Amino acid sequence: MTAQIVAVCISKNKGERKTPVGQIELREDHGIVGDAHAGDWHRQVSLLAKESIDKMRKMGLDVDNGDFAENLTTDGIDLPKLPVGAQLQIGEVLLEVTQIGKECHNRCAIYHQAGDCVMPKEGIFAKVLQGGRVYPGDEFHLL
Repeated sequence: MTAQIVAVCISKNKGERKTPVGQIELREDHGIVGDAHAGDWHRQVSLLAKESIDKMRKMGLDVDNGDFAENLTTDGIDLPKLPVGAQLQIGEVLLEVTQIGKECHNRCAIYHQAGDCVMPKEGIFAKVLQGGRVYPGDEFHLL
């Protein structure tokens, strides 16, 4: 199965929307260089499908890539159906899925606007097994 990276996004602080950038550097056992969520833990990289963002747009929200605090916006793969332990290859980068969804402790601004948010149910998290650079438009596949 092959899919595509639509956007790569980072933020300096946790708890805020991420900003799309032209490229990101992923470091093994660390995450994305310059991103607030990088570190020695299981949620180094977050992924959300373009299809999930489109679902929120259909609810009338003006949202875009990075607005759900995802690092990688994808197209062409059903992320929430991937099992924990699945591996994704993006060029030389190798990610391992560590968590599907997350508990939303504090309802985010999007939840308050729409009464729902896709990231807790449809976002996934991964750790970096092999580092490298990722760009919007890169193809990736499930190993």
